[in-house]
Amino acid sequence: MKRFLLSAAAIGLTAGMASADYSLTVLHTNDFHARFEPISKYDGPCAAEDNTAGECFGGTARLVNAIAEARGRSNNAILVDGGDQFQGTLFYTHYKGKMAAEFMNKLGYDAMTVGNHEFDDGPEVLSGFMAAVDFPVLMSNADVSAEPLLADSLAKSTVIERGGEKIGLIGLTPEDTDELAAPGDNITFSDPVAAVQEEVDKLTAQGVNKIIVLSHSSYGVDQQVAAGTTGVDIIVGGHSNTLLSNTDDKAEGPYPTMIGDTAIVQAYAYGKYLGELNVTFDDAGNITEAAGNPILIDASVSEDAATVARITELAAPLEEIRNQVVAQTDEPIGGDREVCRAQECTMGNLIADAMLARVADQGIQVAIQNGGGIRASIDAGEVTMGDVLTVLPFQNTLSTFQVSGKVLVEALENGVSQIEEGAGRFPQVAGISFAFDAAAEPFARISDVKIAGAPIEMDKVYGVVSNNYVRNGGDGYAMFKTAENAYDFGPDLSDVTAEFLAANAPYTPYTDGRITVK
Repeated sequence: MKRFLLSAAAIGLTAGMASADYSLTVLHTNDFHARFEPISKYDGPCAAEDNTAGECFGGTARLVNAIAEARGRSNNAILVDGGDQFQGTLFYTHYKGKMAAEFMNKLGYDAMTVGNHEFDDGPEVLSGFMAAVDFPVLMSNADVSAEPLLADSLAKSTVIERGGEKIGLIGLTPEDTDELAAPGDNITFSDPVAAVQEEVDKLTAQGVNKIIVLSHSSYGVDQQVAAGTTGVDIIVGGHSNTLLSNTDDKAEGPYPTMIGDTAIVQAYAYGKYLGELNVTFDDAGNITEAAGNPILIDASVSEDAATVARITELAAPLEEIRNQVVAQTDEPIGGDREVCRAQECTMGNLIADAMLARVADQGIQVAIQNGGGIRASIDAGEVTMGDVLTVLPFQNTLSTFQVSGKVLVEALENGVSQIEEGAGRFPQVAGISFAFDAAAEPFARISDVKIAGAPIEMDKVYGVVSNNYVRNGGDGYAMFKTAENAYDFGPDLSDVTAEFLAANAPYTPYTDGRITVK
């Protein structure tokens, strides 16, 4: 078993021994989700004028320069990805994996692991992506031997060389990918700990003593893998969109997080950060030093002009998608700010109904959409995808989770707590009805709460769907942050709403008294 040596005695090497040290910089991204253009502070689209004003983050054009600068700081550097390059913007909707392949090749990635969203369009799109990239795509905890599109191309691990040293790389994906995506019937997924250990043993037998796991499995699972295996030096994480940092007070843990001998890193999501881990190995492959921090990709990082031009070119056909007619409505669907942040509104009912319909077969009973996430109305007539995206521009994803009836009532109390201020927290709902008195004392505003027509039971556990912003505490919904069985990475809310409109066309907007104002 390797030992993580940080004592003064271990670091105080002789000159002769020091010559055997090997330094490596691991640059990493995860959960990019097709954010090729800059993003806002809310992780959604950032307007051109805001980008010019220095208010945007990320974007591939900034990553080009940030990665080049980071490589310039290191004698030996690798660039790897923790999965979920796919899904999240119209770029993916239109180009599938082709645009990701083009820009990952441009950035010079050395390897990536498969994320669950890489299977959103089945093995076919993943296979095409893998054929187009110049680097290995890895997944150890799955048997793809029965899937002809992947059997001969998707490896469990690989070995690369950098600075004359061999580095073993192992891929890892969520064990429940078959439930999260669409991998098909020919792939089976397995326990991550056993899968990683098997590949470590193979690599070690080949004389490889520096091993990195690229893990799209979540910060929690990464810690379990680190504790349950031997021989893993570094885990580059993903899936949970976790920010690890030594300088950001919002970070969920230190960068790196050490579990035994293993250094765990993750760099949030959406290209907002570039992870930079600097490690030193002794001749036996033991880490003697591990330090670094994620780099915030803000306006201080300049954009590469050629990349900006190419992305602009690729964005042009997206206007066709925005103009795509998805449904018809004979009446306007009202998303007025003054209404949707104070009472039941027709747009709120549409969105909440769409959310609940999408996941009702998963045991979900209640939908909650914050009124502040509703940004526009839709006029009578043809409804285009552009109309839906104007209403829901934030690229929020569906989040499912479980909470008690007591927590649901707390959430509703929060939702009606700032009506007089026009706050965005007002809850538009489906599957649940309630009354409220905004003038009542705090925690006495909500009454007559019913779910599926029956009075709410405070001790009962209910399945809830919301958007990822609300589930993670946005608009004051902090009570959802500790929800059980939370999954924040469902389909885009705008896609869910558009598909619901199409399935119910011509759509007739309505209110039904699910929210009563006293």
